[in-house]
Amino acid sequence: MMFRTRGEKIFNVCNYIFIILVCLSCALPIMHILAVSFSSSHYVLAGHVNLWPRGFTLESYQFAFLTGRFMDAFWVSVQRVIIGVSINMALLVLTAYPLSKSTANFSARNYYMAFFAFTMIFGGGLIPFFILISRIGWLDTIWSLTVPGGLPIFSLLILMNFIRGLPKELEEAALIDGAGYFRTLVEVLLPVLKPALATVALFSFLHHWNEWLLGLIFMRSPANYPLQTYLQTLLTDFRDLIRTAGPDIMALVGRMNERSGRAAQLFLGMVPILVVYPFLQKYFTRGLVIGSVKG
Repeated sequence: MMFRTRGEKIFNVCNYIFIILVCLSCALPIMHILAVSFSSSHYVLAGHVNLWPRGFTLESYQFAFLTGRFMDAFWVSVQRVIIGVSINMALLVLTAYPLSKSTANFSARNYYMAFFAFTMIFGGGLIPFFILISRIGWLDTIWSLTVPGGLPIFSLLILMNFIRGLPKELEEAALIDGAGYFRTLVEVLLPVLKPALATVALFSFLHHWNEWLLGLIFMRSPANYPLQTYLQTLLTDFRDLIRTAGPDIMALVGRMNERSGRAAQLFLGMVPILVVYPFLQKYFTRGLVIGSVKG
């Protein structure tokens, strides 16, 4: 048994209490939204719903699926995640590998690093960004949501430092055996890079799933909104959504209210993150810690 001083015991107790409070601050709002989404409208209007549903009903979820707009926005976000994460991962791997070399092996490394660091700190502004997307004809297309930001610099630094921390003997042995740089990257380094790849993939997934501003700027038709842009407009224009609903679901609308309808769709928007994150947690923690070590 390891001996702990009184100060260490007090610190551990305070640390546990702090972590529990942080967890509760994250979990309780989600539990409240979930309870509201499953509660009857009169309990919600009366303010009697806290962390447990009152008058259990699925009408808010029926409304979310029957209107069609939620599923359309959900599908746009799925496409955005698939295309965006694929672009991010391809560019990250192909960029981080050469930048992980020393200047003796890659003489222009410092120039590229200076360029990427500059773009990380400074931007061209929203108006030039919109004009650029408009001139190349990407307004109202999925490409305006996926190609800009195709190379996230923060993730590049994590992956590059992770590669630099790998034993150099792995790559040297492959090169001596006759493998080229590309084959060495694909067959030798990528299997070892799983923790770092999972980390940057999770960052990319969260960005593409949660980002809403680009959809609001570049999508002219609300039918092309990604999910988070749709949910953002839902918080302010729920009554407009009800007015545009078809006559076949107006009876359903009469039995629900705005709060429960919003809560159901907000919770549905969180489900993919709640499902994906636990599976990547072990890789995420290991990759973030190792990739952040400088030296």
